[in-house]
Order: sequence, then structure tokens, then C-alpha cells
Amino acid sequence: MATLRSTKPSIKSQAAKLVRGLSNAASWEDLMYQIYVRQKIECGLSDIQAGRTHSHEGIKKAFGISS
Repeated sequence: MATLRSTKPSIKSQAAKLVRGLSNAASWEDLMYQIYVRQKIECGLSDIQAGRTHSHEGIKKAFGISS
């Protein structure tokens, strides 16, 4: 039985693309920052797809902030 390959690029290829996008003067901290930001964005997109969201008004109410 044939298995379906994911159409999402592998972590390895995504990491290589991040590295190629850095300048030659980039530091390890620059690379780590790019990885961190990418990870947080992907987590946020996953939360949206799973319906784990809150309205702006709901957050304001939870923190006692009024317009």
C-alpha cells in the first residue's frame, strides 16, 4: 500500500531556507531568533485552525479594559 507524502516541506528543508536567508554577518542569536519567530507563528496558525481563539472584546473584558 502506498503512503501519501505530506505536501508540507520538512523541518530540515525549512531550516535550510531560514539559514540561506540570513546575511553572511548573521550571528547564532540571529538564527535562533528566526527559528523562534517561525515556531511561534506556526503555533498561532495551528491554534487558529483548531479553533483555539478569543475575540478582542473577550480579552478586553477578561483584563478589565474598556474602550
